[in-house]
Amino acid sequence: MCAQAIVGTLGSKTMGRHKVKIVNSHSSIVNPKAFTLIELLVVIAVIALLLALLIPVLRSAKERAYRAVCLSNLRQLTLAWTAYATEYDSKIVLGDPFSGRGNINRSTGRVTIVEESWLGTAFYVPECRSELIEDPNKGALWPWIQDVDIYRCPLGLAGHAATYTPVASANGKNVEGTYLPNGMGRRVGSTVLKLTSLTDIISPGGGQRAVFIDTGQTPIDSFFVYYLYPNWKRYNPPPKHHHNGVTLSMADGHAEYWKWKGHETINIPLVRLFYSKNPNLFYEVVDGPDVPGCKGYEPQTEDGMYDLRRLQKATWGRLGYTLDSEGVP
Repeated sequence: MCAQAIVGTLGSKTMGRHKVKIVNSHSSIVNPKAFTLIELLVVIAVIALLLALLIPVLRSAKERAYRAVCLSNLRQLTLAWTAYATEYDSKIVLGDPFSGRGNINRSTGRVTIVEESWLGTAFYVPECRSELIEDPNKGALWPWIQDVDIYRCPLGLAGHAATYTPVASANGKNVEGTYLPNGMGRRVGSTVLKLTSLTDIISPGGGQRAVFIDTGQTPIDSFFVYYLYPNWKRYNPPPKHHHNGVTLSMADGHAEYWKWKGHETINIPLVRLFYSKNPNLFYEVVDGPDVPGCKGYEPQTEDGMYDLRRLQKATWGRLGYTLDSEGVP
């Protein structure tokens, strides 16, 4: 091959007396400022590690922010609950939602509502937010809290307009062993089990008697925990959407967050049921038989029993049963 041909095909390089040109030399392929494949993989690995560390932190911060809103809602509801009782000579508002209490006119069969429930039918699975806002039936506490967002936790189930409800002892559902034939609360020592008046809160004091609890879903009735039995009721499973814990308020106006201690409490099997009014919405209950005499789910571990008993004590002020290894409740 002649020198001219070499120059034409290879490019600049000295070969003897001739300067030729080299194509695809090492210096023309590699950019010394570029990343190598190993360096890129290291960068990607570092980014992935940082994301793995930051995402749980961000989720935790978001949960704490939601929890703060929830606790604030509970405090405001409890202040309204107290204001209602102050307005009505210490009488506590009816704790069952939606229904109210009434008298039946035997001649006409009509029912006259004489005691309005704390939460009105407007909050019972409305089709949309505008329907909720326009419906005037918002319950007995609405004059004190005229903001529909206060009635639900930001972490509640989608489509549920209200997620808070009073515990059964706060003038709610009659629970075996806690009330007298006239509907008033039964007294054991200085403890009134079912509270119908602020003056009933004697021992324990208001800082230890629960009022509202966040169930995370539309309440069917007041939150029911047994007094006489160490069981969770089927239709009132332990709320656990707050990072495996629950938020609740006390009669003195403060609100608390309880982290469930037992894995058993957190892992109680649940099943979904659907509302007849809105079959697109579901609520959760303990998975198990729904038959007469069935007392729901009984914890089998020490930590699981601790969680249940803690909530029962906050609800009723004491326990109505003893375990085999204990003396008085």
